[in-house]
Amino acid sequence: MIVDAHHHFWDPRRVDYPWLTDDLAVIRRPFEAADLAPLVAAEGIEATILVQTRSSLEETREFLATAASVRFIRGVIGWVDLTDPGVGDTIAVLREAPGGDLLVGIRHQVHDEPDPAWLLRDDVRRGIAAVARAGLVYDLLVRPRELAAAAELVASMPDARFVVDHLAKPPIRDGTPEAWARLVASFRDLPNASWKLSGLVTEADWERWMPGDLTPYVDHALAVLGPDRLIFGSDWPVCLLAAPYERVLATARTVTAGLSDAERAAVFGGNARMVYGL
Repeated sequence: MIVDAHHHFWDPRRVDYPWLTDDLAVIRRPFEAADLAPLVAAEGIEATILVQTRSSLEETREFLATAASVRFIRGVIGWVDLTDPGVGDTIAVLREAPGGDLLVGIRHQVHDEPDPAWLLRDDVRRGIAAVARAGLVYDLLVRPRELAAAAELVASMPDARFVVDHLAKPPIRDGTPEAWARLVASFRDLPNASWKLSGLVTEADWERWMPGDLTPYVDHALAVLGPDRLIFGSDWPVCLLAAPYERVLATARTVTAGLSDAERAAVFGGNARMVYGL
């Protein structure tokens, strides 16, 4: 089973997405399950995880209801206010909503917070502890700026499960990997954090990127973390800024071509099923 562990839906006709700025105008339109269905069918992808796009409980409820009615969506990573003392109760209510049994994780746009150490705030840590007690994964949407705090958080909560999205957005376009590589290495002995092999094409030059531009970053992640901690995700439809769905999947296969069949099976499905409990 191939799992796409990271994709989104949105509809700018109904709600505002502050991050959908003018430079992203090409994807500032509705993307729904009907748009993704033929793509996953064509690529033989049997399961996906739908990921939050804004800080909204309403969106999380909508995504859970959507997942309940779409066969290929096997999990939802939603949003809750981690700083709310009642976050545990909020998660319980979400689980009672339609599709609530498909809630597998929580995420917040940490890289948009002004404070690079936001993850280490007492109220945020309390909220993430509640996420862990509920048996959910916490997805870390961070850039290198926030990785040191993320590593400290992960080390301090060994019983919680974390997934770092998009390999923490390495500076592929700039070609300056040194600081990113050191920060990734700080997770070497933190087995409770997996990393998503996703979102890389949009960190490269959108017009001129080639698979070889991504390879050094994937190779470093494999060397430091190992294939048992990497999880494939398309980051559709954000990926459309740089590549169509099928090229994203083909590129992921290219940059992992050196793995064994068993290791590739883990990266493209087995790890996601285990980490998220699909």
